[in-house]
Amino acid sequence: MFYDRNQAGEILAEELKRFKKALVLAIPRGGVPVGFAIAKRLGLKLAVVAVRKHPIPWDPEAGFGAITADGTLVLNRRLVKQLGLQRAEIEEIARRVLKEVKRRERVYGKIPPVKGKTVILVDDGLASGYTMLAALKYVKKLGAGRTLIAAPVSSLSAYRLLKRHSPILCLHVSREPLFAVASFYHHFPELTDEEVLSYLKQFKS
Repeated sequence: MFYDRNQAGEILAEELKRFKKALVLAIPRGGVPVGFAIAKRLGLKLAVVAVRKHPIPWDPEAGFGAITADGTLVLNRRLVKQLGLQRAEIEEIARRVLKEVKRRERVYGKIPPVKGKTVILVDDGLASGYTMLAALKYVKKLGAGRTLIAAPVSSLSAYRLLKRHSPILCLHVSREPLFAVASFYHHFPELTDEEVLSYLKQFKS
């Protein structure tokens, strides 16, 4: 159990001391306090990568894919088939989610140039792994050099999915069949845009 996202980031930072030059890209909103703690401790740059999951219509806490600000889309095709989602439904959800992703990019700012750079992608936890996978594909499309995924906790399925695409550092990989990121934190509040901006402002100052 972690007390909160900041503490989880502090523990992750201890495992990332070898990274002297890297860009920390946090997935909003929950990944921002984790990324902030890492970047602050290691003296690295911090920015946000706008990406969001595609919620299952009747179970919005769960997702079947994710999309980034440039329209990079990844789908859990096996789950889509199991859910019986039709193409028109998926496209409508994608339009709504992309609108919110673009709004977040306007509010939080675009990521700085990543071409040839080492990028550490950070979130507060990896449930399905598809949100992180979308972010990873996005930064690779932009020419990122070395990539590393860092998260305090992950489901086993997400860990297996992501390690096929990038090195991954995770403090705890859960084998429990029912996985919820929040269950690994004592303090796990929803974050607002204002709070995200406060973290970014602190770092820049």
